[in-house]
Amino acid sequence: MAIRRRRRAIGVGIVAIVAAFLVYRLVAPQGAHKAAATPPVLIEATAATLRDVPVTLDALGTVVAYRTVTVQPMITGPLLKVLFHEGQFVAKGALLAEIDPRPYQAALAQAQAKLAQDQATLVNAQLQARQYASLVKQNYTSKQQAAAAEATALEDAALVKQDQAAIETDRINLGYTTIRAPIAGKTGILQVNAGNIVTPSLTSGIVTINTLQPISVQFSLPQQDLPALLAAAKAGPVALEATAQGQGEGNAATAPVLDHGVMSVLDNAVNASTGTLTLKGRFPNPQLDLWPGAFVNIVVEVRTIAGALTVPPVAVQQGPQGSFVYLVKPGAKADDDPTVVMQPVTVGYANATTTVITKGLAAGQQVVTEGSAQLREGSRVKVMAAPAPAAPKTTPAPAAPKAAPAPT
Repeated sequence: MAIRRRRRAIGVGIVAIVAAFLVYRLVAPQGAHKAAATPPVLIEATAATLRDVPVTLDALGTVVAYRTVTVQPMITGPLLKVLFHEGQFVAKGALLAEIDPRPYQAALAQAQAKLAQDQATLVNAQLQARQYASLVKQNYTSKQQAAAAEATALEDAALVKQDQAAIETDRINLGYTTIRAPIAGKTGILQVNAGNIVTPSLTSGIVTINTLQPISVQFSLPQQDLPALLAAAKAGPVALEATAQGQGEGNAATAPVLDHGVMSVLDNAVNASTGTLTLKGRFPNPQLDLWPGAFVNIVVEVRTIAGALTVPPVAVQQGPQGSFVYLVKPGAKADDDPTVVMQPVTVGYANATTTVITKGLAAGQQVVTEGSAQLREGSRVKVMAAPAPAAPKTTPAPAAPKAAPAPT
């Protein structure tokens, strides 16, 4: 009996130990979880600010020369001299090349001699006509002879005018033996070397000159932007900004600025096949950063929103009910962690760097910009110091830049 009682007591003890262990496993972790405080979420935040926001349109543009001229010979002859270097900037009227002038000098001399001969003949014919006219009055000759003499004088006068026109033509041709730059600009590749016979029918001319200062950029925008463009043009010059294409880590907002200009042409019709408008801008191009044929990003400023309430684009989230931000609320006590609430907002305008809020926020309120993926309504947070802002991407617009000479 004693052994049974002892075994029963041992069994009861084992059961009590197992039960206690199970209760510990089930109860102790939950208690520890409840006792452990959830750490706050690390975030970055910024204040909503009031400022003027430019409303812009973005497009991809192609740089084109402001003017392009293919220098073509106007006469036929041997090319004696080339008086410029390939790629050289030349002024309007600069001497570029010379064609052998001797055949044209000889033709001019011949025409001048012919004029002198016909002028002498004309003087004689006019004298005879006057004599016959006098004799007719005295009835010493017939009216027919007087009329014939007058006709001969008129014919000789016509020959003199013809000779004068021939002399003018020969002078023009002689002038064409010196080839001058019709515009100011940069020369391209020389197409014909000295020693070749040149003609007005040369396929590619002697050289092509492009005007690079100023320079143009051609781009397209959807036809839906026409009202904004017309309103901007009515208000004054439409400002343009050209930025490098394919730089700034693929983000046009961070790409280096090449130049500032103004819209010069808005095409007079919408392209029916693409539904787009073609525009052209004029840029001073003082540093020659814009080069014909290159692609650039164009930013068109159509208006400015004055005193807009702005936040960074990363602060605005999208939910089932629309746009919202995580608004940072201070703790109830000085040593309490701040919390966040989901604040619905209305977005009025947004671009790559700025979002304008028209409803739901007030200036100075703190919104979360980093760490929002881990947040829920009421989450405790710890605001980290935001990194120092990067230097602005834009280069200052040239203050009263030296405008290129007005094209003539």
